[in-house]
Amino acid sequence: MIELKDFTKNYGDFTAARNVSFRFEKNLITGILGPNGAGKTTILKAVCARHFPTEGKVLIDSERYGKIDSALEPEKVRNITGFVEENAKFPEDFTVSEHLAEVCDLHSADRKNIDEAVCLFSLEEVFFKKIRTLSKGFRERLNFARAFVYKPEVFVLDEPASGLDPAQIVNMRSAVKKLAENHTVILSTHLMQEAQSLCQRVMILNRGKVLTSGTIESIVKETKSENLEKAFFSLVEKESGAY
Repeated sequence: MIELKDFTKNYGDFTAARNVSFRFEKNLITGILGPNGAGKTTILKAVCARHFPTEGKVLIDSERYGKIDSALEPEKVRNITGFVEENAKFPEDFTVSEHLAEVCDLHSADRKNIDEAVCLFSLEEVFFKKIRTLSKGFRERLNFARAFVYKPEVFVLDEPASGLDPAQIVNMRSAVKKLAENHTVILSTHLMQEAQSLCQRVMILNRGKVLTSGTIESIVKETKSENLEKAFFSLVEKESGAY
């Protein structure tokens, strides 16, 4: 379980997230929805201890370490969170094999995990290929595999469908659902179809503020809308005046 308590993040005079309080539960896929600049990536990076609250706390109840505060024990947080970044960067001259071994060593993980990651994300045919030769689809599979290979408890996905073709999106969704069987999964997206296909719970953000959260069904009912997309636009327009 991950809890944000009155989480606020400022970048100079700009407030990217303001007083966000929310719990992400284990074995659920929770979506963070919002337009560009809503604060989605800010929250994801805070959950992964890539940066820290200006005010408030990010608390994680870990099976491995017990209860930890991300600002006080960031290395522990990074060891139990797998971050699948949008537009991920790789060491292009490494092979897939070399890069996964490097990630295992960085997190003091067993290299035996590599076999499971390669099988789960179907990387067998490119295992000994240089990363710079990989297609977009294989690069995204590697993005997931390197987050999985050190066996984190939490997976954090930033726009996981970005740039993928329809077949690749189907494969990605299957992988995410498989991960959610034994992990906490958090994903950000601006695609309502993605949220409908994957998420049991969603949080809707705009301008760094939580507009609502709950199941898709409860949010649709709350806003008296026909579907999630219309509920989303109704909430965002009401809060900002225009979208």
